Amino acid sequence: MIIAVDGMGGDHAPGEIIAGALKSLAEFEDINIHIYGDEQAMAPFLKEHARLKVIHCTEKIEPDDEPVRAIRRKKDASMVRMAQAVKDGEASACVSAGNTGALMAAGLFIVGRIDGIERPALAPTLPTIDGKGFVMLDLGANSDAKPSHLEQYAVMGSIYATKVRGLENPRVGLLNIGTEEGKGNELTKAAFDLLSKAPINFIGNVESRDLLTGVADVVITDGFTGNMVLKTLEGTASAFFSMLKEVYSASLKSKLSAALVKDDLRGLKNKMDYTEYGGAGLFGLNSPVIKAHGSSNANAILNAVRQARTMVEYDVCGTIRETIRKVEN
Repeated sequence: MIIAVDGMGGDHAPGEIIAGALKSLAEFEDINIHIYGDEQAMAPFLKEHARLKVIHCTEKIEPDDEPVRAIRRKKDASMVRMAQAVKDGEASACVSAGNTGALMAAGLFIVGRIDGIERPALAPTLPTIDGKGFVMLDLGANSDAKPSHLEQYAVMGSIYATKVRGLENPRVGLLNIGTEEGKGNELTKAAFDLLSKAPINFIGNVESRDLLTGVADVVITDGFTGNMVLKTLEGTASAFFSMLKEVYSASLKSKLSAALVKDDLRGLKNKMDYTEYGGAGLFGLNSPVIKAHGSSNANAILNAVRQARTMVEYDVCGTIRETIRKVEN
């Protein structure tokens, strides 16, 4: 199995990306990694490895590049070459921590959409108090959505939770302003009816205040709402740990207390870090495309590669393709 990695994408590229690729090779003996990027820039971080191949690229997609224009004009960019390798069958999946919009464009226009999927969705696994996490989609691939899109998101999310996360009959919830049937706007009301008839374990509406308690294994919403939920969770977690740091540095007594609970606090912070679950999958494409967080370190890249490997191993894209075909018929 070959996994293509964008060596130039992310805040800490190429060093942390390469370190993550090497950690992945050490952990998984059944994968090869092809890393795409500027060979000269990557050289200081590279180590000889029989299962690591470097593909030199003369261009890179910057964080402020307009996504579609960049994909069309920068043909020798690491992200474009990586996606093309998947399209051509030279790699089974790809991982990038680069420009999210550009990766979505590369996935859509190069890797291609599964027949029957109207719009791919961005789907990370987010943390819960019990450490199990939940899949949420869409978190920003599409600002607007139709009821049929949410139905497809639910099917794809359920398949992913079963195949990759190993959950039997995962609970699928629709994000809404109340749990009662009939709540919400026209989109959620119509989506509720479709989800009730879909081949999933639909548990009804769920509220945002219950997400971190593990109320559902898969949570469905439109990309506009989902992206705001994601940013709120990120901001809340960041603010919470900043306040803790302030409290524990207020006095000598507080500093001594902090020393006693340092390992516990580090564990709590890791539990709330969704990069520990891998990247955000772009569901609905012909092959696995994984978006790692822009600030990914080596461990986050390892988790994203693990996610890509598992999706290939359990043929998640093929299962989505077959299930959507059955739903349409």
